[in-house]
Amino acid sequence: MDRTSGQIGAARLYPHIEPFERRKIEVGDGHVIYLEQSGNPEGPPVVVLHGGPGGGCSPFMRRFFDPAHYRVVLFDQRGCGLSTPHASVTANTTQHLVADIETIRHALGIRRWTVFGGSWGATLALAYAETHPGQVSGLVLRGVFLATQSELDWFYGGGAGRFWPERWRDFCAPIPPSEQDDLIAAYHRRLFSGRAQEEKHHARQWILWENGLAGMDIARPGAASDNYARAFARLECHYFQNKCFLDENQLLRDRHLIEHLPCTIVQGRYDMVCPPINAWRLADGWRGCDLRLIPGSGHALSEPRIAAELVTVMDELRGQTA
Repeated sequence: MDRTSGQIGAARLYPHIEPFERRKIEVGDGHVIYLEQSGNPEGPPVVVLHGGPGGGCSPFMRRFFDPAHYRVVLFDQRGCGLSTPHASVTANTTQHLVADIETIRHALGIRRWTVFGGSWGATLALAYAETHPGQVSGLVLRGVFLATQSELDWFYGGGAGRFWPERWRDFCAPIPPSEQDDLIAAYHRRLFSGRAQEEKHHARQWILWENGLAGMDIARPGAASDNYARAFARLECHYFQNKCFLDENQLLRDRHLIEHLPCTIVQGRYDMVCPPINAWRLADGWRGCDLRLIPGSGHALSEPRIAAELVTVMDELRGQTA
């Protein structure tokens, strides 16, 4: 199928096609997961892991895959998007999400699939693959986040703020100076205060900081809905407060479990959210890993060169699985 121009300039995306199935799956602990399938029901399966945690999926995420070839599975992780309960952090850890992916795979009757994820989705993809390497045929990652303390310090401890001092000032402003030595903990207290207006205000500031640094040409990020901002900020802060429920350096430590698998990494050269050193560390010494550093690009999935390269990667894989 021919690709068409998308909304992101130079990138060539596949046309928007409605899913052939939408459903909800109970995964335990009171959580109900929304999932959808699109493309070719008989094609090679790909599971798409969205970022955040708490970002949810969108129709845009279907458009990197030739719908005549791939069977594309998208789902909203616990607490976000159309999954319920909304913005809940109860029984919401990396290990729960890894188990949910397996529940979905079994429910759909899929033996092995390609795992496609960016940012936090790349973190979750690695955690899932290292837990269930026999169920993964390959990985496609974007904007690698390894869930290490140094990465959290970079983004929430002032590193990125050295490049964006005006936005860093705005992010710090709602927090008293006496608490600014640990902004994740300070925001966590306010995002879970039980006071609706306080939670809403701090959720908005949290998401403005991240979205404002995601792309190369964002003059000022657009406003997110209160529901989206609350789920995104609460879930992300919950995970970061708990070090993403992973041991320090766990994903690199356990890389040997997946080194037999092919992996392609698409990484923006000027990614301010997840600096390229992390993708470099992941790929270094992994013979089956193809690291593609994309010039003139930041973190966001919608960055034109990032999006174009992801389409190229999936088209290359299509040729290998035809």
